Amino acid sequence: MFLENFPPMGVYETLFKFQDATGKYMGTAGTRPWAQGFPLTTQLPGGPELPSSVSFGSEDLKYPTATGVQPLRDAIRDYYNHFYNAGITNDNVAVFAGGRPGIFASLMFAQKDVRVLVEETEYTPYFDMLKLIGRNYSIIPSHPENGFRPTIDDYRESRNSSNTRTMLIRSNPCNPTGITWNGEPLKQLVEFASDSDHGAIFDEAYEFFNADGPESALQYVENIDETNIFVVGAATKGLQVPGMRTGWVVASKEHVEIFRNFSSIAMGGVSRPSQIYVTNLLELERVKQAREAVVNFYNRQRDLYRSALSECGLELFSGKGGFYHWGKLPGNLTADEFDERLFQHNAAILPGRLCDMYRRGSEGPLGNFIRFSFGPLDPESLDENIAMIRQCLA
Repeated sequence: MFLENFPPMGVYETLFKFQDATGKYMGTAGTRPWAQGFPLTTQLPGGPELPSSVSFGSEDLKYPTATGVQPLRDAIRDYYNHFYNAGITNDNVAVFAGGRPGIFASLMFAQKDVRVLVEETEYTPYFDMLKLIGRNYSIIPSHPENGFRPTIDDYRESRNSSNTRTMLIRSNPCNPTGITWNGEPLKQLVEFASDSDHGAIFDEAYEFFNADGPESALQYVENIDETNIFVVGAATKGLQVPGMRTGWVVASKEHVEIFRNFSSIAMGGVSRPSQIYVTNLLELERVKQAREAVVNFYNRQRDLYRSALSECGLELFSGKGGFYHWGKLPGNLTADEFDERLFQHNAAILPGRLCDMYRRGSEGPLGNFIRFSFGPLDPESLDENIAMIRQCLA
């Protein structure tokens, strides 16, 4: 082979297995995408309408600017300043083709002596990114014994033992567990990462999906230009448009300049029509309505599926964020075995082993854990979905 082999990211490993088994792509009509991380892409109760078109002119057919078109950067700036008093300018904003490229760039350009701190149970692509760029990292304990809830002391202990500069990376709310740092604990984590020898990537893809209301690390950052903090957001989840592939990183001006240079080499910018569409979604009154609708709708979905899955015999460890339930299958059934049964019904879950930053496989401590996504599910489908799960557990 001319190219070095590299496996698909964990979620796509499941999608490809599903496609091989069923001949269908998960998420299309007739499938049950319990393994996938996308929200409903239709109007939520009490939420704003999702535009069905976008207007652009001949100027918008030209190359986009490397860090994002000015109106979108302005809208992102205004969003964080309005809701979180962030005190940023549009020079603190870089636009990417989704959140993952922004995370990848932040990790890739960290200097070689910087050690990454990552929780034991985390968003599956973090493992692939760290492996691909050869980054040294330390694992923060996050497992059944501590309820997947590490503390600030766990981070401090890991930093002290590293004896080098560190950068933590955390999805908040956490994908897959839904565990959320907010209030004083989040403030402490920001302070932990704010001195000149350390930093953090706060992956806030699920910012809106917080049972207590949206929250961002930026509300606790005093002056982002004096930190190595990177706050990653995207239109993918809360704004309900994953297909627009538009995300951003808020960081110091000097770091955004590096992202601009990277974009000039590796991305060439992000589609102008997509950026125009997302700019419209971030109009302040509209986004206020969206934040409230997402919280209300998905809190209800989370509660309904929490009760129903528990009654099926799953031991749930789910937090109060995101649109997943994180739980342990009954008996000795592994998640991979469960998926084989689900494939026969055009359904699938994400095996917990793919969220294990040690990658210990089906025999490891997360081998019989699953991430169940209720993000794209119609509320009317609950009874049918739970009946199918019961059948496949039997």
